[in-house]
Amino acid sequence: MRHYEKPIVIFNNDIAEGVYMASGDNCYTVTANITQKPELGRPNYCVKMNASHNANHHATQQQVMISFNLPVTYVSSNATTIWGNGTNNLILIFEYHSNNVDNIGLGELYVSADEGLAILNVSANCNESCDWH
Repeated sequence: MRHYEKPIVIFNNDIAEGVYMASGDNCYTVTANITQKPELGRPNYCVKMNASHNANHHATQQQVMISFNLPVTYVSSNATTIWGNGTNNLILIFEYHSNNVDNIGLGELYVSADEGLAILNVSANCNESCDWH
């Protein structure tokens, strides 16, 4: 059985787009942070996402749920399927093989939204399935 270590959270009201971390289903720790805001010539927000898998199983599919303070329009990502376009919550399906202990660079999520976009929550779970032996 794994030993659970409680994450430390530091609040800073001046940095709404700071790094957000969350655990999902006891096997993933996910980080997401807004790395670019819209500017002249670039109308979208860029969200960098990474996941760390630490479990007693492999996985071939990850479901990432990310919640924002404003409705977002999905533009692009490495996800194979998305749900929630036009709402505050996106569900992204990724198809990476991850070993029981693995780090996954989920890449960049591009969305458009009104000024002041912030990440409220991010979590992930997996299918706990693997055809590889």
